[in-house]
Amino acid sequence: MKLLTYVKAARLRTLPLSVSGVVMGSALAFRAGYFRWEVFLLALLTTILFQILSNFANDYGDGVKGTDNANRIGPERALQSGKVTRKQMKLAVMITALLSVLSSIVLIYVSFGKENLMYVLIFFFLGLFCVAAAIKYTVGTSAYGYRGLGDVFVFIFFGLVSVLGSYFLYVHQLNWKIFLPAVAIGLLSVAVLNLNNMRDYENDKAVGKNTLVVKMGVDLAKYYQYYLVVLAMLCMLAFSILNFQVRWQLIYILAFFPLIVHLLSVKRNKNLKDLDKELKIVAFSTFFLTILFFIAQIL
Repeated sequence: MKLLTYVKAARLRTLPLSVSGVVMGSALAFRAGYFRWEVFLLALLTTILFQILSNFANDYGDGVKGTDNANRIGPERALQSGKVTRKQMKLAVMITALLSVLSSIVLIYVSFGKENLMYVLIFFFLGLFCVAAAIKYTVGTSAYGYRGLGDVFVFIFFGLVSVLGSYFLYVHQLNWKIFLPAVAIGLLSVAVLNLNNMRDYENDKAVGKNTLVVKMGVDLAKYYQYYLVVLAMLCMLAFSILNFQVRWQLIYILAFFPLIVHLLSVKRNKNLKDLDKELKIVAFSTFFLTILFFIAQIL
């Protein structure tokens, strides 16, 4: 059934990580006294559409380039399986891109109205940039995911743009302290990508997909993983210290425990295929962290 194939291609397991930045930015806005449900729901919808667009585009780009083959580890891709054609997947990318832009326009209007034209224009072009970045990760001859730049873009869009952007949609200004949780979410998002690239190291190297892991090797990639996760936890703690958050406000630390266990698993890892299950651990730990952080602001 085609619909089920597209649902699988949307890779729903990636959605909790993608919305983590919005949840964090919204929690920070709530803490500042500016939370609005309509902005929150529209921001979630827009982010989910961006993520599905990225997943469809990755399916198309990797399928066309032959990166998705019999040696690939992880869930079977739609184009790779032959259940959809290139034309069908390309159409899915175009439709999702259009829906993403429309959702962005509604979100921007609800947030800024007609009065803040400069903000409207900035966020409109930012939305277009998000669409382009989602597509260009694997699509085209200059796909940045094939040149080791995926980590940089994930950090920017999943961390800085997602957290700071969603916060600004409520507050219409920025506070330098919120860069710390934004950096934390960005680093944890990169950690998920790094795991994905370590898992696919052998196949990526064979087909010429020069991810950062391919460039620096698995051993250094493991140390890179340690630094990403530990620095993210330190950024969260630094934010709490600067804002005098104590006791129940530190409930998000519960999410640190699976992350610490994860680092031990990476250290002991001997078979890269086994890293596939670690992706879920880091992704859901990041989402869990943001939910706990939000709850702390409400209590």
